[in-house]
Amino acid sequence: MIESDILFKFFRGETDEEENAGIKEWLEESPENRTFFLNRREFFDALLLSPDYPEEKEEVAESIPLPREKRRPFFREILKIASAAAITLFVVWIYSEFASDTDLRMQTIHVPAGQRVNVVLPDGSDIWLNARTTLQYPLQFGKKERTVKLDGEAFFTVAEDKKKPFVVEALDKKIKVLGTEFNVSAYSEKPGVFEVALMEGSVEILPGQNEEGKPVLLIPNYKAYLKDGKLNTQYISDLDVYRWKEGLICFNNESFLEIIRKFEDCYGIKIEVENKKIKDRIYTGKFRISDGVDYALRVLQKDIRFRYERDDENYIIYIK
Repeated sequence: MIESDILFKFFRGETDEEENAGIKEWLEESPENRTFFLNRREFFDALLLSPDYPEEKEEVAESIPLPREKRRPFFREILKIASAAAITLFVVWIYSEFASDTDLRMQTIHVPAGQRVNVVLPDGSDIWLNARTTLQYPLQFGKKERTVKLDGEAFFTVAEDKKKPFVVEALDKKIKVLGTEFNVSAYSEKPGVFEVALMEGSVEILPGQNEEGKPVLLIPNYKAYLKDGKLNTQYISDLDVYRWKEGLICFNNESFLEIIRKFEDCYGIKIEVENKKIKDRIYTGKFRISDGVDYALRVLQKDIRFRYERDDENYIIYIK
């Protein structure tokens, strides 16, 4: 029987290849061993979510005020939580068979509306996940490449490994890198909206199966975006757009309607602008995501006259 300490070490992603091989062999010995493994996994997850689980204060990058009874500690070693209010963050561990080039464990992280999360992968790559984003990755990458799956928006700082390219699968496209910094926006609910913005290094973007054109190679300060089924490139004129990872919604000479769409994407709420006179008003500024949509709307009311009503049952805001 494998001791619990070894399994907990395994769950934290700290085991070496020899220990992984031993766990694999032990799992194949009997159904009882697999049952014990899953029971230890459930206990480990419960321990992580326990109010008594130790937490390093400096690992909490930002706190969003919540009622005291709703505050809970989260992962200390595996995840660095960007918002202490993310108690609805869903961490799902999926059990599957060992394969020759895959790891036993896949982790799925979903970030709720109005929040963001910082994740450090096993290879040292650092990822910020935006609101309503889902990321899937193995706790131990394969031998040939490091592949993650993204639905939403994320800012990647990839650890360099020339022997193992880093691959982001988003919508039906693949983004290949060795070591670089870039932002990907690819929500499955908006299949026609796809963007990769490169800050450092280089990335190669492979078109989807139903798209025309050749792979696109980006250089720093350029972005690739989808238009009429083709990938196009453009110089990045405003880097503030990507400051969402700092907890900011930034806008530069954008219309009221464009700003409202950003609120919708961030907070996961529908906003109906019924006042046509204000749709094209131009604004420049920024809001902290943690301040909430009501605060942002009240600030905008100081510059332009409008009123709004909330339909909390259907989660809709009407601007009149």
